[in-house]
Amino acid sequence: MTAMRHALLAFAVAATIAVPAIAADGAQPPKRKSAQEIIDAAPASAWRSLDPANTLYMELPSGRVVIELAPGFAPEHVANIKAMAKGGFWDGLTIYRSQDNFVVQFGDPDGEEAGKAKPYPAGTRTHLPAEFTRSDKGVRFDRLPDVDGWAPQVGFADGMPAARDPKTGKLWMAHCYGVLGAGRNSAPDSSIGAELYVVIGQAPRALDHQLTVVGRVVKGMELLSVTPRGPAPMGFYEKPEQRAPIVSIKLASEVPEAQRTPLQLLRTDSQAFIDATEARRNRVDDFYTQPAGHIDLCNVSLPVRPAP
Repeated sequence: MTAMRHALLAFAVAATIAVPAIAADGAQPPKRKSAQEIIDAAPASAWRSLDPANTLYMELPSGRVVIELAPGFAPEHVANIKAMAKGGFWDGLTIYRSQDNFVVQFGDPDGEEAGKAKPYPAGTRTHLPAEFTRSDKGVRFDRLPDVDGWAPQVGFADGMPAARDPKTGKLWMAHCYGVLGAGRNSAPDSSIGAELYVVIGQAPRALDHQLTVVGRVVKGMELLSVTPRGPAPMGFYEKPEQRAPIVSIKLASEVPEAQRTPLQLLRTDSQAFIDATEARRNRVDDFYTQPAGHIDLCNVSLPVRPAP
């Protein structure tokens, strides 16, 4: 199914669900299902398993954060991140920035100081091109019908929240809550994936196609979002002892299978995902007096469950 046909299907589903007909005898239509009820009833075919080769386990003293990498959007950065994870680069480093309503950032806070920087593991490249956008050619794009203020089209690609400009044929990951990006200096090609950040606040969509986005957190955001905030204006801790320790960051494929966190994600091309999104777009819970008729890309939940 093409992206346009898929978008039309989403519109059709919205139309049929949002305005239930009243029977000729005056009987009320069946009560609409909630998003959670739709997700709970999704068939096995609607789910996909996380690929251990593209999954990071960030071990904190408080627990595990599971991150899905996005090699389709940033192949060279992801390859570098895998090399660093295999070499234990982040093991024993810290979260050295926590800016309220923005990001937590982690890596080597002494990385730019001669003699103090932690050496990069073998196989790490020290210069990469900027990977802000990718071509949409051959990429399945599950488009939302909703208007977006930051891009002509929004939806999902490779299970990631994404935006698209059909005139230029460019596709990029959106800076939604939980997205993982590569920090850089002023030069567009100054990131290599060693310094990473996770969005913990209101989606900073002005950063879309300004930085290389490499993945998203699928489990454990609550462990990152409670990181004590650093001082204004940017949240960098002033004292080393204020930094939050990282036990390790490893590829799931490098962790014994018995110690992995097996997860499945709802496919964004599934009917269950379309229906659950519509149920959130036009909520009919007792609390909601007026359906919104709209949903923001970054408010579309990407359901995750333990693998059966």
